[in-house]
Amino acid sequence: MTEQVLPDSLTIQQPLPLAFVRGEAVLDRPEDLYIPPDALEILLDAFEGPLDFLLYLIRKHKFDIVDLPVNEITLQYIEYIDLMQGLNFELAAEYLVMAAMLAEIKSRLLLPRHSEVEDEEADPRAELIRRLQEYEVFKQAATELDSLPRDERDHFNATAVLADNFAPLLILPDVDLAELTLALKDIVKRAKDFQHHHIKREHLSTRERMSRILDLLSQHNGYLAFTACFDVTEGREGVVVTFLAILELTKEKLVEMIQVEAYGQIHVKLKAGEA
Repeated sequence: MTEQVLPDSLTIQQPLPLAFVRGEAVLDRPEDLYIPPDALEILLDAFEGPLDFLLYLIRKHKFDIVDLPVNEITLQYIEYIDLMQGLNFELAAEYLVMAAMLAEIKSRLLLPRHSEVEDEEADPRAELIRRLQEYEVFKQAATELDSLPRDERDHFNATAVLADNFAPLLILPDVDLAELTLALKDIVKRAKDFQHHHIKREHLSTRERMSRILDLLSQHNGYLAFTACFDVTEGREGVVVTFLAILELTKEKLVEMIQVEAYGQIHVKLKAGEA
């Protein structure tokens, strides 16, 4: 006979605690523990009412709502009601009213009918079927409305506040000769309206016009629109001399051309050392 050797120590699964009270495990349920019925979650709270619950049973068991089998649906409904009451769930009165209504319809269907008045008797299920169909229509409409996007549920409005010392970073575009030429073209076009015959030829000096532009900039805090530097009443010659004077001032770095945005208005700015 072979002797079986048992290990010195066996691993025994310890029972899991029911709860932890102040850090101590509780293994046994207290004898005086009382759980009130309203402490449990009511299952029927998931339904809007007895019609919603009844419609759920019809869909679950795939019954035809037009030809409602009252006997089967009543048995299913009463079975759920008895289950809830057996679990000490407090049922609303309207659920019990619906159970009584189903029992009444079932009993009326079981009563024998007389052949001579059979056509005049209304179907006991008609009123219940009508209410179920109306409720199904409104429930479907409510579901479709709930699927629509909603503020504070599907999307939220975001707001942001800038700091008090926030200042936008302006990147000014460079002013090239082509844009200056386009601006000059517009000024020359307007200057044609003031052309007239000169009896005596006027001698216009570029240096004198450079000094005049510097004085004009000084009077306007060193910042002036490009078009404001021209006097169109002087005609084409005056416009050309002024344009050459501005180019010379730019070349000598006494003024600079500034454009706030691309293709925007051009301004003439006095350099910091000349302001």
